[in-house]
Amino acid sequence: MAFDYQTLKKITNASIVDSGIQTADFDDLSVTTEKIADGNVSSAKLGTGSVQLNATTVTGTLPISKGGTSRTTVGSAYQLAVRDSGGNIAFANSGLASMNVYRGNSTWTKPAGVRYVKVCVIGSGGGGSGHGEAGGAGGYAEEIIDVAGVNSVAITVGGSAGGTYYSGAGGNGAASSFGSYVSAGGGYGANRNNQHSGGLGGVGSGGNLNIYGGGGQPHHTRSSPGGPGFWGGPTAAGHPQGGQFTYNHRDHAAPGSGGSGGYFYGNRGANTVTGMVVVYNYY
Repeated sequence: MAFDYQTLKKITNASIVDSGIQTADFDDLSVTTEKIADGNVSSAKLGTGSVQLNATTVTGTLPISKGGTSRTTVGSAYQLAVRDSGGNIAFANSGLASMNVYRGNSTWTKPAGVRYVKVCVIGSGGGGSGHGEAGGAGGYAEEIIDVAGVNSVAITVGGSAGGTYYSGAGGNGAASSFGSYVSAGGGYGANRNNQHSGGLGGVGSGGNLNIYGGGGQPHHTRSSPGGPGFWGGPTAAGHPQGGQFTYNHRDHAAPGSGGSGGYFYGNRGANTVTGMVVVYNYY
């Protein structure tokens, strides 16, 4: 029996028995978007499982303007979806990438993909003297830096300062720095700021955080510890029964701490260890 198209196209929903027209009754591509009136296909008219999103029936990508991502793939493990400079959705690494620790002069080279760094610098402490006169700790500073346009930065680490005997002046500490971005001054040696007094601490500069190092102890405290730095304290104070205890254990100290003072006039104050620069690299 032949059908007249002009008559057939006037069939309404009410004229069709439930399930009377099946998918198999339609030729491929015979029902197109242009032939379906707006709002005519609602969720109530779709049977359970009738739309298979994991099949090739649904193709293409949903644009960002329609609430999609315009992507057909996802990123690697632990990557995050981000908006790039062109307004597109991209997958990228995020968080801490690596860490560099410097105890001597060097050059920081930017790792691949790194965008920001957190830099921590501490100057070296001042040396100790005898009779308890101790050196001050190096200053400390830290800064967050956008290194998108930076490839490398020169690292300077303050060297150790020498200790001495009673009434002598301990050596001053030296500054540490991350290029011209951020630096921290060295602590003063014992007797450098005033005779028989402990050395003052250095101070940081150029950072988001800039603080002083701890000051050293004065005369008449017998053997006494040097000024504490941000990363920890100085070597142990000693007693004459241990001989040159404080000086002999001068390397048992945190970076940037001040030199501890010797117990008596015949006991030498401690040298200090170097400062330090720490760089945390972030994507």
